[in-house]
Amino acid sequence: MRPIHHIMFSYLKYFFYLAFNWNFRIAWTVIRGEVRGEKKYGISTTGADELRELEKNGVDIEHATIYMPVHYPLLEDLLGRLTISGRHHFIDIGCGKGRALCVAASTGFERVTGIDFSPDLCADARKNLDLTRSRYPKLTGSIVNNDAFYFEIPDDSDCIFLFNPFDEVIMSGVAANLAESLKNNPRKMNIIYVNPLHMEYFTGLGFSVSYHTKKMQFLEAVILEN
Repeated sequence: MRPIHHIMFSYLKYFFYLAFNWNFRIAWTVIRGEVRGEKKYGISTTGADELRELEKNGVDIEHATIYMPVHYPLLEDLLGRLTISGRHHFIDIGCGKGRALCVAASTGFERVTGIDFSPDLCADARKNLDLTRSRYPKLTGSIVNNDAFYFEIPDDSDCIFLFNPFDEVIMSGVAANLAESLKNNPRKMNIIYVNPLHMEYFTGLGFSVSYHTKKMQFLEAVILEN
């Protein structure tokens, strides 16, 4: 576990990042959720990363967005409203440090898979997934370090999570991969889409909105179902 002063510094740094980019009300609301959520799930996922180190190392980040974890209360609300009959295989595309994977596991998903093109974020996600697996020994899961455009969506997956991780170029590839997976194995599926800027790629596949929420300025999300 990280020293307490490192944890407090990460909260403080994230607070000022949010306050600078949005406002103090949003920052305070989010940080309160961060402190409660990190303690509840026993993981370390707080912070924002503009992926500049990847760019310095020659990785193309043209189609990526900043890493920022989903607000814990919003994530818990969305997972509690899924309409699928079971909770089998949860996929987080653009998983960052693995927050959504770990919370999904706590709601009964038997298998979780995360994909991210940042090696450092994948390493953190694996650590957090290991911590979560210690709580749920039957959980199986993996973290894939790859570009989402080329990720073949497993044919047994029943829920996909997206927190606006990239632009429409990559999202079009994700939608095409999803269409192929559903063709291989027609099934009911939910998509949790936070900050849903490119929802048309999924409504074009026959998905429709079963739930929508928007709070404050940026806490917007939908659940799509087919």
